Amino acid sequence: MTEPCKTHPHHDHEHGPGCGHQPVRHGDHVDYLHDGHLHHPHTVDGKTHYDEHVIEVSETNPDGCDHRITACCDSGHIHGPGCDHEAVPHGDHVDYIVDGRLHHPHGDHCDDHGPVTLV
Repeated sequence: MTEPCKTHPHHDHEHGPGCGHQPVRHGDHVDYLHDGHLHHPHTVDGKTHYDEHVIEVSETNPDGCDHRITACCDSGHIHGPGCDHEAVPHGDHVDYIVDGRLHHPHGDHCDDHGPVTLV
């Protein structure tokens, strides 16, 4: 039996090439970053809805502390709502995409949670 979709409710925007949201390679497909969510278009019985996806914690995208101060954080930048970096769900938390890498604010530094492929 397939697991039910975790869908984004009340979604009135169609994602696809040129929709204005950052496409991100996620496994064998492309998702779209929209307001801190990874949306994946999914059609069932002729109707499209948007699944909520999360970048999985893996060897490529770990979620641990690496005690590195990344360049953006070294300059005093603080990641969070309203900063100029896209928020993306990763495991059970939110990271921010900086130069194709996941940054996770952690105390006085940012942990590098690995690469993402922007399409």
